[in-house]
Amino acid sequence: MTLQSMTGFARSQGENESISWIWEVRSVNGKGLDLRFRLPAGFESIEIPARQLTQKTVKRGNLQISLHVTHNVRNQTVSLNEGLVDELMDASGNLQKKFGGELPAISDLLGIKGVVEIGAVDDHVLVDEWAAQLLKSFETVLQSVVSDRLQEGAEIGNVLLSQVDDMEELLAQITNDPSRSPEAIRKSLKTQVERLLSGAEDLDPQRLHQEAVIVAAKADIQEEIDRLGVHIKSARDLIKRGGPAGRKLDFLAQEFNRECNTICSKSNSAAVTASGLDMKLVIDQFREQLQNME
Repeated sequence: MTLQSMTGFARSQGENESISWIWEVRSVNGKGLDLRFRLPAGFESIEIPARQLTQKTVKRGNLQISLHVTHNVRNQTVSLNEGLVDELMDASGNLQKKFGGELPAISDLLGIKGVVEIGAVDDHVLVDEWAAQLLKSFETVLQSVVSDRLQEGAEIGNVLLSQVDDMEELLAQITNDPSRSPEAIRKSLKTQVERLLSGAEDLDPQRLHQEAVIVAAKADIQEEIDRLGVHIKSARDLIKRGGPAGRKLDFLAQEFNRECNTICSKSNSAAVTASGLDMKLVIDQFREQLQNME
């Protein structure tokens, strides 16, 4: 299964002996699944099955779905407004008696607005007969949108994996930094203790040793390193597994940021701090990419 973005557009058209139609679907980012339908009057009954089909296919995003319908000529009805024709003929007869001349020809009467009315067969009567065709056409356009989303999702997935690799490399730099070796830690603490003792003879060496141990424990970043390693593995697994993983990955990105902040605050090494800040930059880029993931 592939990751899916939330961006896509597709159009599908079709026709039968009565109507021609165009489906359009636009998909953009969204916190959840928001479906907005724009259907012609008389076609409202199509929305429920179309909505159900979309909910089965797409899990997240804002989708604007519109249907445009045009009636074919053979599906139109022609009616004659006989009452208006009678009134026009009566008026013509009165004018003829008063001023003379000829009565209007039938072709003249038919050209008068309102005499002939052209309309479409009642959609409410036939829409059920067209429903299967319209929904099949809608399924086609929906699959095209999903195809767009999958293609972009695959590209973003590759970017995310690259960023996870960068985080793992930076974590390795932090883990292997010389300042974290037991010898370096002991030397640093010894230097600090000697500096304090040389400036204040009344300090209790035993008490100072205990405080130094406490400070060393607080400065230890091994737990944060371990948790970051676990989170990085989980993120890589989610990306490779695919599917609607955007929310889970966003949660992991928050955990990345939390652990990285703690490492930077505890660090007593310029190199470790620099690697932590570089990781924070990668994490921010990672989260930006996730804004478009389903």
